[in-house]
Amino acid sequence: MEDGTQHLGHCMVDMKELSANPEGLTAAGVILTPKLPQVEFSLACNDLVASGRDRKPNALVQVAVIDPHKQHLVSHACTEIVEANKDPLFLTGVTFPSEYPASPETLVKLTVYDAKDKSQESSTFLGSATFSVGDLLRAKDERLTLSLRSSDGVCAAGAVVVSRLKMGEMEEVDVDHITTDIPSHKCPVVCESASHACIDRENNPLTGPVFKNPVCKVYRFQTVESKWMLVREQMEECTLSFSIPKQLLSLYIQEDMSRVQDLRELGELSPHWDNLRKEVMTRYGGIINSYQETLAELDKITGRSFKPSCCKAQKSLEFIPINLHTQRMRVTCPRKTDAFYDIVTVGAPAAHFQGFKCGGLQRLLSRYEAEKKSFSTAYQCIYYSPEHTAKAQEVLSTVSLLQPLITSLADQLLQAAQEHSSPGLRDALKNLSDKTEQLVHTLKDELVKSALLALHAARPGYVSKNQKQTPVQGGQHQGHIHQGSDQNQSPVQGLPGHSPATSVTENTAVCNNVDGSQTTTRGDGGLKHQDSIPHHKEYDEEEWDRVWANVAKCLNCVIAMVDKLQEEDNSKQEPLPEQQQLADVITSHNPGDWREQLHPPVTRLKECVMEVVEKAKRAMTFVLLQEAACSIPQGFFLQQRRDVVFSQALAALACGFVMRLYAGMQDKGFLRQLHLVGLVAQFESLLSTYSEEIGMLEDMEVGISDLQRVVFQITEAKTDDLSDLQPLVCGRRDHFTVEVPLPRLVFQTLPEEIRGGKPLRVFPVLFNVGINEQQTIAERFGDISLQERINQRNFEMLEAYYKSLSEKVPLECLPCFQTQTDIKELLETLGQNVVTKKKKNVEILWIAGTICRRLNGIRFTSCKSAKDRTSMSVTLEQCALLRDEHQLSKDFFIRALDCMRREGCRIENVQKNIRCRKYAFNMLQLMAFPKCYRPPEGTYGKVDS
Repeated sequence: MEDGTQHLGHCMVDMKELSANPEGLTAAGVILTPKLPQVEFSLACNDLVASGRDRKPNALVQVAVIDPHKQHLVSHACTEIVEANKDPLFLTGVTFPSEYPASPETLVKLTVYDAKDKSQESSTFLGSATFSVGDLLRAKDERLTLSLRSSDGVCAAGAVVVSRLKMGEMEEVDVDHITTDIPSHKCPVVCESASHACIDRENNPLTGPVFKNPVCKVYRFQTVESKWMLVREQMEECTLSFSIPKQLLSLYIQEDMSRVQDLRELGELSPHWDNLRKEVMTRYGGIINSYQETLAELDKITGRSFKPSCCKAQKSLEFIPINLHTQRMRVTCPRKTDAFYDIVTVGAPAAHFQGFKCGGLQRLLSRYEAEKKSFSTAYQCIYYSPEHTAKAQEVLSTVSLLQPLITSLADQLLQAAQEHSSPGLRDALKNLSDKTEQLVHTLKDELVKSALLALHAARPGYVSKNQKQTPVQGGQHQGHIHQGSDQNQSPVQGLPGHSPATSVTENTAVCNNVDGSQTTTRGDGGLKHQDSIPHHKEYDEEEWDRVWANVAKCLNCVIAMVDKLQEEDNSKQEPLPEQQQLADVITSHNPGDWREQLHPPVTRLKECVMEVVEKAKRAMTFVLLQEAACSIPQGFFLQQRRDVVFSQALAALACGFVMRLYAGMQDKGFLRQLHLVGLVAQFESLLSTYSEEIGMLEDMEVGISDLQRVVFQITEAKTDDLSDLQPLVCGRRDHFTVEVPLPRLVFQTLPEEIRGGKPLRVFPVLFNVGINEQQTIAERFGDISLQERINQRNFEMLEAYYKSLSEKVPLECLPCFQTQTDIKELLETLGQNVVTKKKKNVEILWIAGTICRRLNGIRFTSCKSAKDRTSMSVTLEQCALLRDEHQLSKDFFIRALDCMRREGCRIENVQKNIRCRKYAFNMLQLMAFPKCYRPPEGTYGKVDS
């Protein structure tokens, strides 16, 4: 790798080019020079004297600031405990963040204690010292050595050394220059930035609107070459925790209100169907009211950007993801490239308020589908499979989007005609043709036609044809009718598999009647098996075929007219006979006003589109009415549960996508991969397959799978205002689009395909391995088939993604890593581990995470609350990356791991969630954990989480 290049979160950045244009750093969303707090310093002590003269102290330092106005101490920071050492070097440093500006007059008091145990609950005062920030800044080498005053005022307690830290500088000092009298205390230096990022978030237009409240920790660790590497952890909240769920709630309300309106517009129905409609509308009304109340409660919340784990079962917050945070590790090594490693941590998307007594979504949906046929019998409805229900929703969504678009494009065509613009006419016609053909293709499905016939049979006064005749039973049904004695029973929904353009009468008609009597008719070749079709003496079965075909005919007339106008405009060319003949049929010869000649066929096209869309919407609404009617009340409860889980999952995904996009803005290979194939989003779960957590995992599985219905689009922001840079969600339950606005200067640097609004896909995969004591029970006495099935299915999806990626994108576009293991080899190893019967096989998670990073993917880690097990996993992954990619010394691996778990961002995450700096583990639980997932002594205990 050439000098002057930096590795930025899997993307290569030309440092020479960027340094020549520093303003371009902000515009590109890449700030390589950290804006650090005003003052940071590290602490060490010399010649400490313990309370017991025959032993060495377990030292820690508490840092307080003297308030100049109120003249009292304000606790500011605290170091970790360094055991049995009279000359301790502390890992944890001190910082003054931006909202707590340190002036030269600021007084800092350092108090040293001798801790009796690692929990710091019992300690003895050793001595204290006070200095001003100005003293430190003016000191030679910016280092102060202060004598500690004991309680009796005698300076015999030792000394404290304060050294200013300049984290922007990477010094190549030999490790032996920092020593203590115990070899194990050749320690890294750690500095903390409680509220300030390594990257200037406030001045960066790309990160300000989405990420906030950063926590930063900095360490120095030894490499195998006995050099220092500088490691920064940065954890942030994400505003999308609340903004995405609130937008989704508004869309849910809007969609359900639209569904209620569609049901009203179905027209007059027989008493049986009308009563079902009223019941379904009442259910929808209940959901709408509930969602409106939840949205109103969320609107009252201001300033918060994450939901703590202690609120996981709070109803008003059930749509909000639990403890959603981003975490970035930045590594700087001498004479080597910088690297970023990002991860999103979030509590498992699950309906905690609704509980898991009956299981989670995966189990509930399976049971619901099995029972739905019996529901349809009770309600005398047609049973529609999930595929047909999804198809009906898709048709409704598509035609609702296409109709106004076609109308708008038709108006654009007329405008181009009025301006007498041949290029404008051609462009408008092409767009109009594309969208109209898409509409025609959407309505080609037999489900639309059969549902129209079923709807006709549900009208008052319906009488079936040939009531006393009996058809032969059989045929391939789209749905199954469960007949009763009620006069208004519903007809069979299926249809023969002929083309919509083929007349129904060309085949043998088979009828069913009100009384349930049946008929057979003989066609060419003898008896034919066909689905039952409802008939009415006044109903023309070919009506839908004619209406549907008229759209295509009208479009052809418009095309022919445009061709004619353009030919007439070119006096040097004679029109082709066929085109001239068709144009003459359409309109009289009038070479004058283009708009005047185009207006009649365009108007007819718009009218035909409106007619066909209205019929299709009524038909699909009737399908969904039957699906909803035969699923009362369970189907509505499941829909609410699914909405809750999806909301949490989408907020996490949007957060991860935005973070990954910002990091890869300069990486042409990444951007090419993004629009050609899409990104893999790999969710790591540590839930057990026992008790309540199996229900959480069942919820999570469905929620992650539902993310396949989401695409992203990059848009140009209206302004550079923070409010205009917030991601926006649009769509319906069957398909959502997340729009990510970027500032104009940034947007203009993107590939043309992305700027053109191409939908960007994300491929979510989920891997789960339980690691706690409940998983031990599940493996010995319970059932882990859910975990095995999830891992196998998602391995196949990951393998398919890699195959697609390797076919469309050169592998040179993928990031470079020190470990040169081939991705194919990693996939083979993952596949072997997935099928291997091994208890708590965490290698599945490690390999899947490695593959995700190698594929430029988005990494997520989850457990019940993303607080305890998640912290163990994130810190382990970070140290593994330092070892494998940056040559972290083996002697430093465990100490680096303990350091991150004891003083790093994750313990701050615990503090934010439960106001206590202890992981929620007990000794018995930890005995069941894999050793590398166990926290350091003194950092865990029984707490309310």
